[in-house]
Amino acid sequence: MEMEYEKAMDWIHSREKFKVKPGLKRMEWMMKRLGHPEKKFRSVHIAGTNGKGSTLSFLRHILQQQGMSVGTFTSPYIERFNERISVDGQPIHDEVLAELVIRIKPLSEELRQTTLGEPTEFEIITAMAMLYFSEAALDLVLIETGLGGRYDSTNILTPVLSLITNIGHDHMNVLGSTIGEIAEEKAGIIKPEIPVVTGVKQEEAVKVVTQKARSCHSRVFRLGHDFEAIHQSSNDEGESFVFSNATFHSETYVSQMKGPHQVENAALAIQSAEVLRSLGVRIDRSLYGKGIASTRWPARFEKVKDAPLTIIDGAHNEEGTSALVETVKRHHVGKKIVLVYSALEDKPVKKMLKQLQSVVDTAYMTTFDFPRALKGRELAEYSEITETKAVEDYVQAIREASSNVGEDGVLLITGSLYFISKVRKYFESKENSW
Repeated sequence: MEMEYEKAMDWIHSREKFKVKPGLKRMEWMMKRLGHPEKKFRSVHIAGTNGKGSTLSFLRHILQQQGMSVGTFTSPYIERFNERISVDGQPIHDEVLAELVIRIKPLSEELRQTTLGEPTEFEIITAMAMLYFSEAALDLVLIETGLGGRYDSTNILTPVLSLITNIGHDHMNVLGSTIGEIAEEKAGIIKPEIPVVTGVKQEEAVKVVTQKARSCHSRVFRLGHDFEAIHQSSNDEGESFVFSNATFHSETYVSQMKGPHQVENAALAIQSAEVLRSLGVRIDRSLYGKGIASTRWPARFEKVKDAPLTIIDGAHNEEGTSALVETVKRHHVGKKIVLVYSALEDKPVKKMLKQLQSVVDTAYMTTFDFPRALKGRELAEYSEITETKAVEDYVQAIREASSNVGEDGVLLITGSLYFISKVRKYFESKENSW
């Protein structure tokens, strides 16, 4: 079976990444042929520049506390591809995944013969997820968009709730260059009469989202307008906050996900549960606190080692980096911060390093084996951090940085999520044996 899984994975990864012809036609064709699996489960559809994964994780834990069984479709993965399609936090089994490929492959080949052309890698994975969830007995499925919203292959769904976390600058070459244009793409997931929960802040983005919702006769619940989270304190346990909307004022909740931005993600998840409750889903509010407290999401300000204190974070765009800097300031003020950094060439590296400069004392620029990864020396040229070194071997960079942190400093490893995925595996395999 191992062989089958390997073959299935090779086939998936050998598909085209992006299509020249965007649109949902290929997805619609496949869904029709599969007997419309996307219509056989209740879902929440999540778009946004940052915070999709964390918000989804908060919501999943809240729903699981209610005794529900919850499917999740997320990207990218941190350790194994299978994580992308999970039930109650358990990734899909290898043999089930291989079996899904056996069912979808002939459709892909048939589609290639038509004018629509063959489906992309993400379209195939989406189709596999839809099929899998439609055949599992689930109470709810939480589905993240891959890129954008309107033409994202997940947008064949009609969910019970749409969620747009926030709008920022990411994938601008694909999604447009202004906040308004990017918001337009993300607002593409809003469906007629389906409520929308959102954390968008910029005036331009708010306008786009509310107008789209109005034209769809969909109710909008806006963070800071219809519901809010008041952040009370940051300490070693995490973030303490209270949540409130028109009909509910919470007790104090504590989230182990660190950073003020995580309080906003938690609030989006709680408000989503509130909307589901108003739609008749059986939800006990007294369990929200437990759901929030039990939430984890890998590579979000995640501690991977105690001595020296080592934190990994997948901040791979400007907004993510600014949230990371804010978290460091809240939790590790006045400590020596040593950075290990690697990023891909299509990212605003100079701007991100400029943000990190305000908290970092010493920086190690490195690289990893990946098609668009910049070299350590290239990254070092972008860095204005006074003490910047280029060490091309990332394991070497981590070792040097570790020995430079001192008693009570922090080793911070960030940049590309693909890089963080490798680093996380490295720490797991070492089990910190050095």
